[in-house]
Amino acid sequence: MALVGYEVEKKKIEDRIQEIRNKLGKVTAKVRGALTSNNDRPKRRKLSVAARKRIAAAQKKRWAEHRKATAQANKGQ
Repeated sequence: MALVGYEVEKKKIEDRIQEIRNKLGKVTAKVRGALTSNNDRPKRRKLSVAARKRIAAAQKKRWAEHRKATAQANKGQ
C-alpha cells in the first residue's frame, strides 16, 4: 500500500512539474535531455592540444604579473 501511495505522490509531482514547465515556456531539446537523462553531469567539451597550451600560457602570464605586483608591493613597505 505504501508503494501505491508513493506512486500517486510521484504522479502529482510530475504533473505539477509539467505545469510549471508549460508556464515557463518551451524547453529546448538539450535541456530536456539533461533533465531526463540518467547521467550525473553533461558531456564535457574536448579542447585541442593547442587550445590547452594557449590557456596554460595565459594563466602563467597572469600569475607572473600577480607575483610581480605582490613583490613590488612588499618591496615598497
